[in-house]
Amino acid sequence: MSGGRIAVNPIQYWAEAGRTKKVLDQAFRELSAIGFTAVKADIPDGLTPKEYLSWLDGFGLVPSTSLFSSPFDETIDIAAETERAKRFAADQVALGLDRTMVSSVAVPARMDRPAVGADFSRSRLDLAIENCGVICQVLQAEGLRPLHHSHVGGVFETETEITALLDGLGVDLIGVGADTGHLRWAGVDPAAFLSRYADRVGALHLKDVFADFLDGRAGDATYREQAGSKRLWAEPGLGVIDFDAVLAALPTDYDGDFMIEVDEPSTPTKVESHQISYAWAERTFLGAS
Repeated sequence: MSGGRIAVNPIQYWAEAGRTKKVLDQAFRELSAIGFTAVKADIPDGLTPKEYLSWLDGFGLVPSTSLFSSPFDETIDIAAETERAKRFAADQVALGLDRTMVSSVAVPARMDRPAVGADFSRSRLDLAIENCGVICQVLQAEGLRPLHHSHVGGVFETETEITALLDGLGVDLIGVGADTGHLRWAGVDPAAFLSRYADRVGALHLKDVFADFLDGRAGDATYREQAGSKRLWAEPGLGVIDFDAVLAALPTDYDGDFMIEVDEPSTPTKVESHQISYAWAERTFLGAS
């Protein structure tokens, strides 16, 4: 994998409509016209990796780091998750990728009360760490470097839980694929976190957050209510995150892509949101005025 590209996750297109070829065709056409050259690697059902690569090439795009997601808790069958991880890894390796993010999502109590570690259970956390370790071993055996991706709503939500996972499994088993927006939403300073784990960073999602729901100001708003309000997620540079500090915290030999991911546009349209994000990335990484 050649790093350093300005990549994008077309989540604004598929989050509600699904990762269908029709939906992604529009996304790729619009994102390519803006200037993006790499997209999160999600192969739609019915396409082989080879067909997916050819389809992307038609837009001048290449695949970038994807995400294996699981609750990792007592709700899963670890044997079934292992087989799913093997299939996922085979596809990603066939795309020429050498790493993947790994994330935990959708603990019900945390979707109701996000970013505060709701309904904490030590036994659940210990089981999730154990299960995540199993999956990381599988991904490594199949040729992918696993990188933990922070995500509000999952069992690894708070800083204490994330560090328990990373410190418990160790540097040889799991790296870091941080999400600046999800970290800050959960009260974690992204720059300080990246500094702590600088030797393990292999991927990065760049999104900003507005201050409206941070630091105990969310009240009773659920995950979906906050995320859908257009006052949580922000295009990079429009919110409160200090991206100069974030980028300064990266190791000098960082070889991952810089992936823009703004789950919900703060702007009237998806295109405008991605234009703002790409212009910021050009200024930041390419020195464009």
